[in-house]
Amino acid sequence: MNKLISGYLLVATQIAFAHGPVPSPLTDAAVPPVPGLVDGPDPIVVDKDMAIALGKALFWDVNVGSDGMACGSCHFHAGADVRVRHQLNPGDNSSKPSGQIFNVTASGLGGANHTLNRDDFPFHRFNNPFDRNSGVAFSSDDVVGSSGTFSGEFTGVSRLRGINDECSREADPVFHVNNVGTRRVVPRNAPTVINAVFNHRNFWDGRANDIFNGSSPWGNRDPDAGVWVKVSARKVKKQRLSLENSSLASQAIAPPLNSVEMSCRNRTWPDIGRKLLSRKPLQYQKVHHEDSVFAPLNLTLSSPESLQPGLNTTYKDMVKKSFNQKYWSFSRTGPFGGRPGQQAYDQAEANFSMFFGIALQLYQATLISDQAPIDTCPRDPATFEPLAECIGESAKRGIAVMELAHCNLCHAGPTLSTAAVVTNAMIIDKLGPNGMGPFSGAASAGINKYGNTVTRDTTQGGLSSPKLMDFGYFNTGVADPDGDPGVGGLDDFGNPLSLAAQYVEYLAGETDKVLDEGVTTNRACDFIAPLSLNIPINFGDMFTTLDGLIPDPNGTEGCLIETRNYIPTVQAAQAHKNGPKLGLATKAAFKVPTLRNIELTGPYMHNGSMATLKEVVEFYARGGNFDNPQLHGLQVALPLANNVQAREDLIALLKTFTDERVRYEQAPFDHPEIMIPNGHVGDRDFVTAGHPLHAEWAKDEFLVIPAVGANGSIEPLLPFEALLDD
Repeated sequence: MNKLISGYLLVATQIAFAHGPVPSPLTDAAVPPVPGLVDGPDPIVVDKDMAIALGKALFWDVNVGSDGMACGSCHFHAGADVRVRHQLNPGDNSSKPSGQIFNVTASGLGGANHTLNRDDFPFHRFNNPFDRNSGVAFSSDDVVGSSGTFSGEFTGVSRLRGINDECSREADPVFHVNNVGTRRVVPRNAPTVINAVFNHRNFWDGRANDIFNGSSPWGNRDPDAGVWVKVSARKVKKQRLSLENSSLASQAIAPPLNSVEMSCRNRTWPDIGRKLLSRKPLQYQKVHHEDSVFAPLNLTLSSPESLQPGLNTTYKDMVKKSFNQKYWSFSRTGPFGGRPGQQAYDQAEANFSMFFGIALQLYQATLISDQAPIDTCPRDPATFEPLAECIGESAKRGIAVMELAHCNLCHAGPTLSTAAVVTNAMIIDKLGPNGMGPFSGAASAGINKYGNTVTRDTTQGGLSSPKLMDFGYFNTGVADPDGDPGVGGLDDFGNPLSLAAQYVEYLAGETDKVLDEGVTTNRACDFIAPLSLNIPINFGDMFTTLDGLIPDPNGTEGCLIETRNYIPTVQAAQAHKNGPKLGLATKAAFKVPTLRNIELTGPYMHNGSMATLKEVVEFYARGGNFDNPQLHGLQVALPLANNVQAREDLIALLKTFTDERVRYEQAPFDHPEIMIPNGHVGDRDFVTAGHPLHAEWAKDEFLVIPAVGANGSIEPLLPFEALLDD
């Protein structure tokens, strides 16, 4: 009992003196290493600079999509998407019928080809915006996503010319205006790709695995994944690939095959390779003569007098210069497959998913915005906080507001997200327990040098209802929990996306159900709320010696409370597998987004339902929109509800996270020209048919984003709200 009392006194002391992590400079952060990628005796990438150039070209090239969609089409504005026309999805991740039907927006409009306006936001409203119990004034489960592809059934490609693939086309049953087909829209808001290289997993639901297998987003979960390796002049062999810290590569290869985002149905990566390898990169898009990546490698065709489309090479040549020849040099016909009636694929086509994923990861790893005021300001050596004379008095007060409102327990570390698991752990390992603020501030958010991927924290029931959850993924009550499962969903093989769900299987001895790296190495003593206490007292939501405990085999070095250094026995875990001691908070939990450049990356939340930072702060002030058993326990940000100055100070702080290089698209955030589909000719009530791909489809309108060189643009990027009509 004395140990128990001492343990709780220690916790109380931590709470009294530690307000959690202080916003950290990104200049202290390192990109998580990828062993074997560019180092070692037989690296995969042999020319990193050329591979980065390859990745940049592929990211922005409209030829990658089946009908003119590039990765950059949804990530062109501070790495995000600020289009306001034809961006609504009915919420088709929902298990409810309403997810298949457009709602009217708060302005009384909505639907396909609707132009978003200021009165449409927010999508969920209360009579009193600071009181969740004041009655719902309006609610819609529609989502502001990103306009994508017309889709269709893939049949073939041209190797040399033409943006569009050969696909059989048909009208979509949801996305149309008066039976004239429109482009489909993705069911989640596009997050920024800037600083995304620090995320342990990517996508809102974490399905882009930390391990890149070369051919799918699923890491070691995919039993058929692999790449073709030349082992002799006459032989190739399919081998497993397992690149750690490569979630961006896993993420990169999903959208180009997605029939909503970029592709016709049943297109494959070898088909994309066949389309692109012989072509000039950025074939139809102008490239700036001072492009920060292409110009130093003498790849541009442009001059100061005339910007020209494309690069002076082919994708095949860029692949050959970038990658180890064992992945592309096999000249014979091999076991690579092919489409009936068409020429079999070659090795380079068969491995194109690997080239694409790795090249995009290397390019996006350069998109780090570490020159914001929060990075460059001198810091008080005692508090680790930036000085007021540098960031302003209001923003300085905003740091205290962020701590009191508990924002910093999710938005922690140099990327301002606990989802940056490895990077945050590396910071603490390098700088020590006070590396994110005094009094072991990082530990208050569950961050330590060991890099837990799972934690246990309180949910809406308060201290009596802790649950296991994926570290960096929270249910904040943005939308109806049945509207989108988030990390509580399943992969393509029917397995849970959640690492916390796998941790339960690990405790219960079901190791065959543990699919991902980092699950079996979690240290229970570092959980925010304890899993076990080594005392002979019964607790309804924690394991004790009465249940059966063993010392945590993953170690206890540096743990602050000795009584927490235990996990349940396999028998105890099996007995409580479906009970509160192993309860999960994964349903409707989403990745904590970075706050960097947040001023420029609206609309906000995974469903894009908020247009302004003011609306976001009001959301947290009232404790979220939807009360539910898995709502995170620190959701109610009490200091914000009745204090206008506190809310203004917090927003002032958020604006110090903007890197001016991002605002003005200066290197490394410069880019080639891109034409982005931006709704259709007409409006929400009538569209003009006669698209070149299908006579019964609506004609596209386009947003032309001009090529920008290393010196950037004279026109700044604007916040999303500034692009909305009143």
